[in-house]
Amino acid sequence: MTTIILATQNPGKIREMRALLDESEISILGLSELGSNFDEPDETGTTFLANATIKAQAYAKATGHWCLADDSGLIVDALDGAPGVISSHYAFDGQTEGEAATLSREQRDAKNIDRLLFDLQSTEDRSARFVCTMVLATPTGEIAATSTGTFEGRIGSPPDVPRGEGGFGYDPVFLVAPDHTTASSQLTSEEKNALSHRGQAVRTMVEKIAGIREIRA
Repeated sequence: MTTIILATQNPGKIREMRALLDESEISILGLSELGSNFDEPDETGTTFLANATIKAQAYAKATGHWCLADDSGLIVDALDGAPGVISSHYAFDGQTEGEAATLSREQRDAKNIDRLLFDLQSTEDRSARFVCTMVLATPTGEIAATSTGTFEGRIGSPPDVPRGEGGFGYDPVFLVAPDHTTASSQLTSEEKNALSHRGQAVRTMVEKIAGIREIRA
């Protein structure tokens, strides 16, 4: 069995990754399952690839394990690519201190959605996509593989959105292409995994990991 540390504290991402890798020979452990506290590296990159690389290298060196990190977010064409790399803290302009640090992930998600809908309230072009970039690092921090996936759709308009009970983040306002009639939060986990940016990135990464025979727990 191949064991890789997933460089995230986000339980939603861990659940999705485990579901995506259910039929592979790869076992995922979250950082919280290692029994230690790890300092979060500063994500100072301006691209998903840069931030995923920062996380993969930092946590690989800190844990001494092979480490898989992803950086993902929402790109909205009418907002010149925003929220982009600050998707998880869009309501706070990317700041992680102050009020942002006092909120639960669910509360922060709700504020991010409110900010996004406000910024698009007078915009007809609501085309958008989720992007996920993954980076696999060796225990010494060398980059072993990268992959990227995209998930096309558009941002719905109130009162039609938010809706749905599944997913996390912007899923309740993201209407899936090509029909734009179903929110990502209304997909079953199987449907979402088949279509999503993370699902695409994971499937490519699994193929690459299969060729790296020296990975062991």
